Amino acid sequence: MVFQKNYSVTLIKSISGIRGTIGGPVGQGLTPLDVVKYAAAYGTWVKTQATDSKLIIIGRDARISGDMVSRLVAATLQGLGLDVCDLGLSTTPTVEMAVPAKNAAGGIILTASHNPKQWNALKLLNATGEFISEADGQRVLASAENEDFDFAPVTKLGQYTTDNTFLQKHIEAILALPLVDVEAIRARNFRVVVDAVNSSGGFAVPQMLEALGVTTIEKLHCEPTGDFAHNPEPLPEHLRDIAKVLEKGGFDLGIVVDPDVDRLALVSENGEMFGEEYTLVAVADYVLKALGGGNTVSNLSSTRALRDVTEKAGGSYAAAAVGEVNVVTKMKETNAVIGGEGNGGIIYPELHYGRDALVGIALFLTHLAKSGLTVSRLRNSYPGYFISKNKIELTPDINTDDVLTRMEQRYAKQPVNTIDGVKIEFDKEWVHLRKSNTEPIIRIYAESDSNATADYLAQKIIGDIKEIIAQKA
Repeated sequence: MVFQKNYSVTLIKSISGIRGTIGGPVGQGLTPLDVVKYAAAYGTWVKTQATDSKLIIIGRDARISGDMVSRLVAATLQGLGLDVCDLGLSTTPTVEMAVPAKNAAGGIILTASHNPKQWNALKLLNATGEFISEADGQRVLASAENEDFDFAPVTKLGQYTTDNTFLQKHIEAILALPLVDVEAIRARNFRVVVDAVNSSGGFAVPQMLEALGVTTIEKLHCEPTGDFAHNPEPLPEHLRDIAKVLEKGGFDLGIVVDPDVDRLALVSENGEMFGEEYTLVAVADYVLKALGGGNTVSNLSSTRALRDVTEKAGGSYAAAAVGEVNVVTKMKETNAVIGGEGNGGIIYPELHYGRDALVGIALFLTHLAKSGLTVSRLRNSYPGYFISKNKIELTPDINTDDVLTRMEQRYAKQPVNTIDGVKIEFDKEWVHLRKSNTEPIIRIYAESDSNATADYLAQKIIGDIKEIIAQKA
């Protein structure tokens, strides 16, 4: 669960933590007062859970405000009488794995994920190391708003310890997976460029690669200073530096992660983007072939290519509402062997139920090694789809839910999914409409086998929305 705070709104909830910009007056951004309040609310919620543990695991990415926020969170939890184990500079999936490994009652990851360096966040985990549910998040929110928490007496304050061994344990768990073949990877003698945008991936990814037998690693923006060298969201327009290195030749692959190492983007040997959407497709293809089939899950806004490779392998694909917790819930319901999101998020339940770039790297390199292909040829072996991302801004007086209902009715003859906005399918094309939780906007994603058709599809839907609005005026 996420509670966001920024300059244009007061407090907004979304599915993974408490997020906002650092600095500025009270009421604008995520202030130290907010950090304490929401850490206290989370700790209060933890104490209501059916667990004998008083231990909370915390860890952070390398962003500039991380140390300050971490100390505030740790002290607040101790003040509630909870023990804190601080992993220090770490990754989101490492913290997620540490929670059940240490029989902790929960965990907090201090990262604003792909947001710029002025942002930070508290991502909240339950005792299984997964994001807390929306219902539990609402309880935390209510506790924070009402300041409904009691601190412990001085004789019952929590203890504070540190543990810097869990990244290695995380890597060892990945190496032990049956579908990770270190010998095959070592035999290919891959030459890899890594862009870790000056955060935790700067040490975590090279350590993972070395454990896999990769000896030639070119490090780009790997100093964990938190002063990000470029926009940290791993989109093509932000990855020009690594693309230029690969264009010169001499390397087999580029690996890019976001600041907390839960999203994985790949760059081909020629400098072309593999495509975040296709990270999951490629890894799922390998897992499905190795297991002889299985079920998969992604969210409604992710590429159809995952469904294609799943059905080709004899499995079944299911779509979940957007948000990691929704994908995980659907994966458990369908007993999926792999799943994730089109933003480069790989969820491999054989390891744990959380997006994990490190396990994605290990599985992808095994796939690449065993295929004998280059990265570009592997990418070309998959169905080619293009997603057009658009939005339409509405005036505050327009009922967004009513507009979506009218769109559902307008396309009632087509397959329509309404678990998260409205998704309309047209043979192998689709359009997904989602309202924003923070502003009067409908986001419109369209996918087809060409950019032009995807754009046309999106513009057709935008025209329909404008027509509906005009009719209501």
